[in-house]
Amino acid sequence: MNKYVIHGGKPIYGEVTISGAKNAAAAIIPAALLVDGVCRIENIPNISDAALLMKILKALGADIRLVNKNTVDIDCSGLSYKEVPYELMRKIRASYYFLGSMLGRYGKARASMPGGCNFGVRPIDQHIKGFNALGARVEVKSGIIHADTQEHGIKGNHVYLDIASVGATINIMLAAVLGEGRTVIENAAKEPHIVDVANFLNSMGADIKGAGTSLIKIDGVSGLHGGFYSIIPDQIEAGTYVAAVAGTGGEILIKNVIPKHLECITAKFQEMGIYIEERGDAVLVGRDKPLKNANVKTMFYPGFPTDMQPQITAVLCQAEGTSIITEEVYKDSNRFKYVEELKKMGAHIHVDGRIAIVQGVEKLTGAPVKACDLRAGAAMVIAGLCAQGRTDIEDIYHIERGYENIVSKLRGLGASIARVKVSSPDEGVLREVLA
Repeated sequence: MNKYVIHGGKPIYGEVTISGAKNAAAAIIPAALLVDGVCRIENIPNISDAALLMKILKALGADIRLVNKNTVDIDCSGLSYKEVPYELMRKIRASYYFLGSMLGRYGKARASMPGGCNFGVRPIDQHIKGFNALGARVEVKSGIIHADTQEHGIKGNHVYLDIASVGATINIMLAAVLGEGRTVIENAAKEPHIVDVANFLNSMGADIKGAGTSLIKIDGVSGLHGGFYSIIPDQIEAGTYVAAVAGTGGEILIKNVIPKHLECITAKFQEMGIYIEERGDAVLVGRDKPLKNANVKTMFYPGFPTDMQPQITAVLCQAEGTSIITEEVYKDSNRFKYVEELKKMGAHIHVDGRIAIVQGVEKLTGAPVKACDLRAGAAMVIAGLCAQGRTDIEDIYHIERGYENIVSKLRGLGASIARVKVSSPDEGVLREVLA
């Protein structure tokens, strides 16, 4: 079994370059199924989630060529309908985007309920509501999703989302982009990766307006053509390195970022006493004084992201006084499963439903812990970097779903971290799958 071994308790310094956005790539790769021609996608993060989505696309008949470890050419010309392999779909939640792209291309889709991180109930009712509004009949039987437009094709319509669901917003866009007429999504989610997906589709000939606002309009087009696109930097990866230096102290330059996307994260860390300076497409982040306590409430963008909740909680374990973390995006206390791991390291945290009360301690102590899910795993890495002594983190496959070269990047900042029992830690997962 592979694991991370961290010897913590010292500040980090240096520069780190952020990879392409996992959440954008997770939708853009399935969106390539809608393109009749070759699309070159650059800045794809070299992570296992992206590799798995590529594998699904290949199983559907796509011709994929690896240009370099972060760039691929995808050709979906002339494909006929195939069902998404069950064994692949169940491993990753983002595979549900193939429902939207297959409905958009073929007018039908059949796939298993998606997998991924298991930290709470994340229903797809808003996706189904959108598909129904576009003329599809959707049924879920024994964990299999069946969607079909009965040969009538996708018809544009007005869709009001009960909640600003990121997944539903993207899936409706994918289904509607080749449909007949205009589709309007009201109460759409506004996250940066939604804008990135819309920009990708528009660069291939789609007609989408309003992405990044609560009202998105999609005018269906007859087809999408090939082209070039580069995925935006990963907002959450950048935020994770902000949290790392906030916890350990020191100073790092985080390169290849869009500072505007980070403001919902950096504002809270500045409140905690972290200094942050914008430098074009980079931010200088450091801490030179004790951490202040803070109250954090997760919200849809532009609020504080739920994907940064575990990381900031790990940092607040060492802050002066009491901090309160409220989870408003996922209505399930399983989002706090990782708290038990932090307690093994000496953290004082009490969870009551969707609220965690954190009483700061003088120091954390290294211990054997595990990554409960992707972002919880990142929190364990941060806690290990902060803690005195040795921390062993198991189930690191969760972390490597979303962080490219996290070990080598942290080692470049002076951290003592190693990935043990692996023969070639720098081998690219995309190359491994696409060879």
